[in-house]
Amino acid sequence: MYKLFFNIVISLSILGLSAHLSACSSDSETASLTASVSELAKVDIASADLTDEVANGIIFMREEEKLARDVYSYFYEKYQARIFTNISRSETRHMSSVKTLLERYELEDPITEDVSGQFVNAELQELYNTLVEQGNESLAAALEVGAIIEEVDILDLLSNLGLVDAANPDIVSVYANLGKGSESHLKAFVRNLSAQGITYTPHYLTEEQYIAIIGE
Repeated sequence: MYKLFFNIVISLSILGLSAHLSACSSDSETASLTASVSELAKVDIASADLTDEVANGIIFMREEEKLARDVYSYFYEKYQARIFTNISRSETRHMSSVKTLLERYELEDPITEDVSGQFVNAELQELYNTLVEQGNESLAAALEVGAIIEEVDILDLLSNLGLVDAANPDIVSVYANLGKGSESHLKAFVRNLSAQGITYTPHYLTEEQYIAIIGE
């Protein structure tokens, strides 16, 4: 399931992330990233009980989206590349969407104090530290870290969707919209790398999945 996200810790240590580049992302890249929380509110609240796996998945996704936001915020402060602040804002909306699910199903929010770079989940804390360290090597490294985060986020969302009962259309709606956002984010990172002559190779998605998203 979402445990795949933790494999980044191991994989990043062997990736050859190098080169130097300067890139920006247009505001339009985030225009259709996710449905607003107000749109989510229109979805009927489901009556079906949640399994422990589904409940734990929602709780995890809340902090996973925070991790993405915090990593991108950190990289924006370091490199001042607009792509990071654009996508960081989108991740904030993702966090709000997942929080809506936590509230609807009366699940405990792991984010009691929204402090950047701090996580209740110890593995996510370790992962955040690893990602930031890797992205500190160069802007190119930070952009590739961003693409990797979005790859795994897509797979985590697909995995979680497979666990959700059809009687919970609100959860399906949230995960589907988050997946669309992650696909847009991945495309943005790949475009920024490509503009500098760097070809991104997927690390977690299959070649077929990657091509279906990127459209090449």
